Amino acid sequence: MLRDPRLATRLAFAVDGFLTACWAPLIPFAKARLGVNDAQLGLLLLCTGVGSLVGVSAAGLLSARVGARPVVICTGVGLCALLPALAASGSPLTLGSTLLAFGACLGALDVAMNAHGVQVEAAAGAPLMSGFHALYSLGGAAGAGWMTLALRSHLSPQTSALIAAAVALGLVTVGAIGLIATRPEAPHKLLVWPTGLVLLIAALAATMFLSEGAVFDWSALLLLERRLASQSEAGVGFILFSVAMTAGRLVGDRLVKRLGGRRVVQVGALTAAAGFLIVLICPLAPVAIGGFFLVGLGAANIVPVLFSAAARQRDMPPTLAVAAVASTGYVGILAGPPILGFIGHAVGLTGAFWLVTALLGLVALTGAAAIG
Repeated sequence: MLRDPRLATRLAFAVDGFLTACWAPLIPFAKARLGVNDAQLGLLLLCTGVGSLVGVSAAGLLSARVGARPVVICTGVGLCALLPALAASGSPLTLGSTLLAFGACLGALDVAMNAHGVQVEAAAGAPLMSGFHALYSLGGAAGAGWMTLALRSHLSPQTSALIAAAVALGLVTVGAIGLIATRPEAPHKLLVWPTGLVLLIAALAATMFLSEGAVFDWSALLLLERRLASQSEAGVGFILFSVAMTAGRLVGDRLVKRLGGRRVVQVGALTAAAGFLIVLICPLAPVAIGGFFLVGLGAANIVPVLFSAAARQRDMPPTLAVAAVASTGYVGILAGPPILGFIGHAVGLTGAFWLVTALLGLVALTGAAAIG
């Protein structure tokens, strides 16, 4: 049982989601401890994104040369060590440098665990990636739940983070037993540029990550702009989106097996676009807010299918292709919401979400070419 590579991969995804979510509730405590303002905190948090981009690039090369297993183990242990350090950072310089390392480990783990996952999926001969990504979502819910419960029970941020790190380290240790020694690809070049098909897959992934980022960062404000919810209720849209995405991924592998990846991408993108249309057009608040459930349900399995497609193509080494898709996805996460903010400032958030809806339509039209 412990040597099952599928269990090991699920644990890697769960640890990634768990530790990422554990950091979010600690941010207000870090701000108060350091005495920084919102702008300074924003710059510090940017270190996570910068580190992630560095980690994604490095992990693709490392996983291609030595295999994904050592990268998953090292970055998992690194995250366990860095979370308590984040909770205890006593100066902006210390927090910024720790966030840089934390982001690098997150980005590297994302690439390595997806690279490991697609190889496990290929060996099993059955769709598995949606289930792996579902564990990321469940891990995130567990991390946010634990930290919220611990902090409300008056445990210190440092103690809460140490307990979370200890639990995660135990999961990493158990998972390490079942991780497979994936075959190194040993590329001849230090840097391999994505080819046409991988670029298309990466662009679709970036669009999906942008759509998810739009819901995460802007859904509450969109509901307020459309007067569909009060300030205290505006977060319901994101909750519905998250629940639907987790549920969709839990059944996603069966859907991919029954319908095929191409149809899952096309129908999923159209479903997500329809969800946004309901949010943007429907005047009835309960129905409009429910559109976010459709968005989550439609988007749930597209990114896992795209990672599988990147691993199957033969234009470039599979691990580097997965890294390229992950890198572009991070660009979508980091750059997408600010761009939507600028568009929203110019034409309103409703106009910005119309753009996201149109992009999802393009995903539906071009998804068949990417999946093959």
